[in-house]
Amino acid sequence: MQTLWTNAQVVTGKDGVTAEPLDVVTENGRITAVGSGLKADHVVDCGGALMTPGLVDCHTHIIHGGDRAREFELRLEGASYEKIAREGGGIAATVAATRALSEDDLLEQALPRLDALLAEGVTTIEVKSGYGLEIETELRMLRAARRLASERRVRVVTTWLAAHALPAGTTDRAAYIDDICIEGLNRAHADGLVDAVDGFCESIAFSTEELEPLFERAADLGLPVKLHAEQLSRQGGCRMAARHGALSVDHVEYAAGPDASALAKAGTVAVLLPGAFYMLRETRLPPVQAFREAGVPMALATDCNPGTSPLTSLLLTMNMGATLFRMTVPECLAGVTSVGAQALGLADVGVIAPGMAADFCLWNADSAAQLVARIGFNPLKHRVFAGEIA
Repeated sequence: MQTLWTNAQVVTGKDGVTAEPLDVVTENGRITAVGSGLKADHVVDCGGALMTPGLVDCHTHIIHGGDRAREFELRLEGASYEKIAREGGGIAATVAATRALSEDDLLEQALPRLDALLAEGVTTIEVKSGYGLEIETELRMLRAARRLASERRVRVVTTWLAAHALPAGTTDRAAYIDDICIEGLNRAHADGLVDAVDGFCESIAFSTEELEPLFERAADLGLPVKLHAEQLSRQGGCRMAARHGALSVDHVEYAAGPDASALAKAGTVAVLLPGAFYMLRETRLPPVQAFREAGVPMALATDCNPGTSPLTSLLLTMNMGATLFRMTVPECLAGVTSVGAQALGLADVGVIAPGMAADFCLWNADSAAQLVARIGFNPLKHRVFAGEIA
């Protein structure tokens, strides 16, 4: 059955944030028409609401065990992220908590985090593994992530991130990449659990040389890659990602002008994560102007994780992108819709146009600027997923 969504101010997401009085027709989970004076069997009066594409959170770690509130206290007392990580905290602490949980437990703990994001209009979410650092837990995380889409009306994209950190007690770094990251990837791919492959390129994690075999195997399997890069220092991750035609590089505070040029040529998205920047009290801003000038698309995401960005608000993330990183309102909205979808390799999400997925939000707001400017404000009226109010 066709449904006509009328009496809405529509921001299509194709060009800026101008809202227009348009009709939208949906059928079988897709948008079939956008225009004026349209007709359909079933009519939904949107009551003058602002309509935008459904929000896309393109970088999260919402499947995990435990929390790291104590580390937050330690950072307030002066400890650095690197110091905490090297002393067994950070990712290693979450690994221990995650390994102790069953698949059902992981799912149960993740659902409240997901629900908080859905309540603010998220219709597509990326979920990473990376807190197992051994094959069975990494696979268990991805199975739990896949199950989110059967528990809630949301699109879930999964990412293999076994190359997140070196497990405690492991000294043979090459063997870890081969025996855990690559062998586990083979199994995840065979089981249909993985949509993309990620790694953490940093002084406290892995070098570009160490990650090369993993990315080569991803290419062999036909899987796209992405990379945590240049978060705490410049390690060459952006250039490596560009060489591999990565979907995205994420964090990128220490990226430089030449990196921007390489990313633009590769069509790689820069995913900015202001929640982690804020929580770690970093001072090095990502090179937003260099990205603009080079033509690098910029996405925004929560980076929801238990330690460095326990953030479950994409609306607040947009405000942070504008306030901390000096992104414009159109850049912020595109960053959590069309560009966020691009960072996940999704061609039919993030824009209100014929042929696209019928995922959109109705807001009690007058403009996109209100969604970005307000803090602690959730004007969501309805979240529409696959053409149905969810």
